Order: sequence, then C-alpha cells, then structure tokens
Amino acid sequence: MDNFRTRYAGFILLLLPLACHARSPKIAPDLDGLDPHSIISVIVQFAAPPDSAQHGRIDQAGGVEQADLPLIRGEIVSIPASALSGLANDPNVVYVSPDRQVSATLDYANPTVGAGYALSYGWDGTGVGIAIIDSGILQENDLLSKNTNASNVSRIVYNQSFIPKVSSTSDQYGHGTHVAGIITGNGTASTGTNYFKTFRGMAPNDNLINLRVLDANGNGTDSNVINAINAAIQSKNKYNIRVINLSLGRPVYESYTLDPLCQAVERAWNAGIVVVVAAGNQGRNQTTNGYATITAPGNDPLVITVGAMKTENTTSRADDLIASYSSKGPTLMDHVVKPDLVAPGNRVISLLASKSVIVTKSTVNNKVLYSYYQNTFNKSYSADYYRLSGTSMAAPMVSGAAALMLTRDWSLTPETIKARLMKTASKSFPMYSIAVDPVTNASYTSQYDIFTIGAG
Repeated sequence: MDNFRTRYAGFILLLLPLACHARSPKIAPDLDGLDPHSIISVIVQFAAPPDSAQHGRIDQAGGVEQADLPLIRGEIVSIPASALSGLANDPNVVYVSPDRQVSATLDYANPTVGAGYALSYGWDGTGVGIAIIDSGILQENDLLSKNTNASNVSRIVYNQSFIPKVSSTSDQYGHGTHVAGIITGNGTASTGTNYFKTFRGMAPNDNLINLRVLDANGNGTDSNVINAINAAIQSKNKYNIRVINLSLGRPVYESYTLDPLCQAVERAWNAGIVVVVAAGNQGRNQTTNGYATITAPGNDPLVITVGAMKTENTTSRADDLIASYSSKGPTLMDHVVKPDLVAPGNRVISLLASKSVIVTKSTVNNKVLYSYYQNTFNKSYSADYYRLSGTSMAAPMVSGAAALMLTRDWSLTPETIKARLMKTASKSFPMYSIAVDPVTNASYTSQYDIFTIGAG
C-alpha cells in the first residue's frame, strides 16, 4: 500500500471559514458550480476520528451526520454547498465527493468458457459463498438445493437491503436475479425428459449472499454499495464469502486512490475476497471510439474487470467476437490497463424475475420461447428464463469461474485466481470486427487490442 493509503488511517472533520479561491483538489470535480445555498449529501474520507466538538461545528454550519462508512473511514454528511471549501481546507480531510448514483450495467456461454469440464470433475462451487451486490434476488427453483435430503432449501443463505427505508431484498428490477442465475442456477426448471436444453449457471451448487443496493429502477448510491461491501467483509467467515460480484458502476470522476467506491473494493480484496466488476457498456462512445470508458469501481487495479463477448451461438471460442458496447481502457485519470478479461455477455439466457421492471418493459428479443428448450408445441414465452446483454452478464461468468477454482483449491488467493484466469484466457482473436446495430443500422468497428480484450 502506498503512503497515501497509510495517511487516512482514521477520520476528522473540521469546518473552517469559506475561502474564496480555486477549488481544492480535495473536492470532487462534480461538486463544482453548485448553488451555495443548496444542501448536498457528500462522502467525506478523514484522517482522524471526528470528536464531539468537531461534530458540533458541523451542526453550526448547517450540516448533519447521516451515517458512518467505517469501511473507508468516512461519513455521509448532509451539508450546505457553501461549507465545502472550509471543509476541504482542513488538513485532516482526505477527500470530499458526492454520494453518487450507481446503476446496473446491462445457452452458449457456459460451454464456451469450459464450465462443463469443471463440473465433470465435481467442481461445482460447493461451500463457496458469493455475495451478489445488485438489485436483489427473487427466489427461483433454480436457486434451491438439489440435495435429495434438502430439495426445497434455498441457496440464498443471507439477505439484506442497503437501500434507505427499504427492507425488502426481493428483486423488483430484475437484474440481480439474472446475475444470480448466471453464477449458480442449477437448471431445475429446464431439466427432465421433456427438455433438450438445460440452462445451468457456472457454479450450480454454491451459496448466495443477497445484498440489495439497487432500487426498482436499477439505481443506487455509492454509500449503498460501500455498506454492502462492508457487510460482506464482516460476514466473510460466517458464510465463507470468497467472491463479490458487482455488475454495476458509474462514471469515473477522480483517481482510484481517492474514489470511495474503489477504496471499498480494495478493502474487500485485501480481506481475501475476489472482487469481480463489470467493465461498463460505453464501448460505442463515438467521442473516444469507446476508449477510456471503464466505469468505477472497475477502474481499480486490484479487482477483476470484465468486458463482454458474443458467442456467435456456438460453443467454440474461435468465432467469438467482442460486443461493440463493451467499455474499453485505459482507465480515465490513472491510465490503468483494463479490462482484465472478457467473457460471454451478449444475449445470455438466465433466470427471469417475474413482474420485475426489466421484464415488463422487455421486447420479444429478450424473451425465450418454451419451444427453444423443451419438447412442446407451446408457442408462448418462458416464465423462468430470459435473455439479457451487457458486461453485467459477463462479470458473473468470471465470478462463477472463480468459485469453481476455489472448489478445486481452497487455498487460492484473489491475486492467484486473477493471475491464473488472465494467463489461461484464450488469446485467439481477429485483428478487428464490425458490428451493425439492427435498429439504427449504425456500424461499429472494434480493434482487438489490450484495452479492448485485456488478457483474453
């Protein structure tokens, strides 16, 4: 760890008089230009714990301490915008940033990445706990235990909501359930004599820790995610949490060394938890040709950042192509090489959360016909499975792969898992490919460089 990270071993908050000069480098750039009379919610990272006198000064300035963020040694403070400069002038304040909004980043996949090979050896994720920090998980048959002695026992072993004033951990949006199915669906709803295709997740016998941070519209805040990561770390030993999946993100506003989300994922990584993050879906950004669009916290060097591939409806990797929407590196501000890996993420079939926002707003292209996977003349659409695309779908492929590796060898560290995945990833790609949007007819050319496909 560098000297910077050592410096903020604790917190302190001291409000000083407003100074009339250029913005402090301790204040996030997206706090510029605010109405000085407005009240804003900010995350403050400190260098020493604030005492009662300092909290009193916050009150005098019209501020209110809303919640602690112990994982990053910070607090959420509601404060007048006019007090920000005084706050930043305190030498014990490390950084002030908004409590920003984060959002979700939206049958051939498993064979393509070799999941069947691992399952044939009995490596199925048994005993591994995976924390899914997302929009919640709706209990589905594919998430029940297939153990004959406990066939109706849910493999969701813990649920908690981090959305203020919302206690439900059910998936109203529909994103988290789909992610969960990619990681650990066991194919119960597509298994039997009447089925000729089974939709099974990467590690179909692991346990899920459902930490809900996104609301019914797929939106949340930095603080929601930070608190969920903290809960995963605190519960690591109880539920054997070895992997965190973050299929969400937001734009990068500052260096990862200051970003509170990045600081949180680093705490988890250093606690021995593999953190897998979606790269983002800004690869079609015409200003940069998709480069420098990796979202936070995928811009952190430690985590495994995953871009999305298209399987081209085959189980072979040889014909796979990059999804044109997959975000590319290098990272903004720090110029870190990202993504680390790419994985199938386009039109992935996984669990459908009934009555969720995503499903009710879906198109025919997202739906799966019963006749696609079962022997029937029924022309209606499945009530169990659904197609979604995005790096959100690619990330859980890698989370599941990490669980399979841990089933084989419990001693693996996050660093070893990341290194092995990157070293063994297929590196056979074309020099470039062209994708045409079927709706707009716009074409997008992708070059297969290190900032597009990472290690493969």
